[in-house]
Amino acid sequence: MAREILPVADRAQVRAYARRLMLKHPGELVLALALHALAAVTGLVTPRLLGELVQDVAGGSAHVRVDVIALAIAGFVAAQAVLTRFAVFASSRLGEKVLAELREDFVDQVLGLPLSTIEGAGSGDLITRTSRDVDALSHTVRRAVPETLIAIVTGSFIVGAVVLVGPVMAVPALIAVPLLWGATRWYLNRARDGYLRENAAYADMTEGLAETVEGSRTIEALGLQRRRHERADRDIARSFAAERYTLGLRLVWFPAVEIGYVIPVVATLLIGGLFYIEGWVSLVQVTTATLYVQQLIDPVDRLLSWVDELQVGGASMARLLGVADVPEDRTPGATRPAGEDLRAVGVRYAYREDRDVLHGVDLEVRRGERLAMVGPSGAGKSTLGRLLAGIHAPRTGSVTVGGVPLVELPIDELRGEVALVTQEHHVFRGTVRENLLIARPEAADADVWRALEAVDAREWVEALGGTLGEGLDTMVGSGGQTVSPAQAQQLALARLVLADPHTLVLDEATSLIDPRAARHLERSLAAVLAGRTVIAIAHRLYTAHDADRVAVVEDGRITELGPHDELVAAGGPYAALWESWHGTAK
Repeated sequence: MAREILPVADRAQVRAYARRLMLKHPGELVLALALHALAAVTGLVTPRLLGELVQDVAGGSAHVRVDVIALAIAGFVAAQAVLTRFAVFASSRLGEKVLAELREDFVDQVLGLPLSTIEGAGSGDLITRTSRDVDALSHTVRRAVPETLIAIVTGSFIVGAVVLVGPVMAVPALIAVPLLWGATRWYLNRARDGYLRENAAYADMTEGLAETVEGSRTIEALGLQRRRHERADRDIARSFAAERYTLGLRLVWFPAVEIGYVIPVVATLLIGGLFYIEGWVSLVQVTTATLYVQQLIDPVDRLLSWVDELQVGGASMARLLGVADVPEDRTPGATRPAGEDLRAVGVRYAYREDRDVLHGVDLEVRRGERLAMVGPSGAGKSTLGRLLAGIHAPRTGSVTVGGVPLVELPIDELRGEVALVTQEHHVFRGTVRENLLIARPEAADADVWRALEAVDAREWVEALGGTLGEGLDTMVGSGGQTVSPAQAQQLALARLVLADPHTLVLDEATSLIDPRAARHLERSLAAVLAGRTVIAIAHRLYTAHDADRVAVVEDGRITELGPHDELVAAGGPYAALWESWHGTAK
């Protein structure tokens, strides 16, 4: 299935979002700007004092107090250092607030993505956005934004000081502006798209490597190693080409910028000297202006050096904000279910436009019924299960609960009607309690323990934390207590018990637990879930044996439907499956 990259925000969206975040904290922003301005002003005093000193010495003045001037310069330098320290602290604190809010917005947007969109995009693009792009943006907000702010404020004051020294002395300082402007404009017109291509290529490479690692056993069994190597080589080559392009931009831009730093200083000194000879300016003006222009190199260098980082951060922000542009895969309606019966009528579904994997499926699941879906791998069982859980909308036909299409229910209400649990489970970093309360945040500890007991997990959860007996307070997930795949499945099933939907779709939900324990677990769950509708997709046919009815799915169609005994007696596909699995046709 071809992967569809998630959207990317345009420049206007990025600028508007950044402006909105900054203006959410006007007090902190004004404080940071004021401190930077004061630091810049104190830094302007030293060149002026030195210029006057040169003028006095050149004029043969006998009243020059070098010691006093030196102390004054030292005082202003110290004051500038203190003000700069507090200015950087204020701007960094503001940056951390902005970064925290952006991260929270991104997490909310990701959690709100339609599952069909996530499956269509694949893991590589989303992983790259949540890791590499977030890291790049963090670096930009923590370093590039404060440094750029300092450079803009300081540079503005220095330019103003040069003009105040003498408007005519500002002319030599502007000679390099066309070079800096032209080179930077050329770079900026190409950098954003270049960095977006670089990030997209990195996402493709991550996707390919993740697929290779996750499917390593299958790749080895089918002898696909060479094909995967070739895919990795192609992905790496595209990533290399994308990074080489952005490097090429920097190799043109940086030398032009470096030349642009030197020209103003030389021009100010040379042309200022000619102006002095002509009597148009004084020696103090030439000296002070030259020192100011020399001083201007630092903020300009800082600004242009961080422009590249701002481009990286801007591209990353565009990718993060683009998640919000993912269109909804459903439009909630106003009608609410009038019952709990689940019905599929004429359902067809395709992952690719011209290839249906379900072909006109009709199925009615009555309230409180236990339905097992069996069939060979690739028959369409999991796809049908996802449609019955409202994850996907059928291409044609309808899937309804209580007469209302599942895709017309708001997500929160849908999960109260139907819930899906697959064999793919995740343990989040946090306590066992926090992992379970995801399903029902208001649940009390007693409810949590009952849910764990229902899935045979209470004993091992109580034993967590060793002699400390931390139980529900034990940290699990990354960096915490190790939880086996079987235990992770039990936690996922406990979440399901806490969520308490009236219809459950279990897609190989106990596949990672050994058969004997899984059999015991399913019997325990059956007691807890009594009265609820359960659709169990399973390869272990004892699940079908215990069900009220069995649906046999083959080639995207339901070929048999009925109780276990009747289907065995009919001698059809299900009887053959049962005989091959159980060893007998009875």
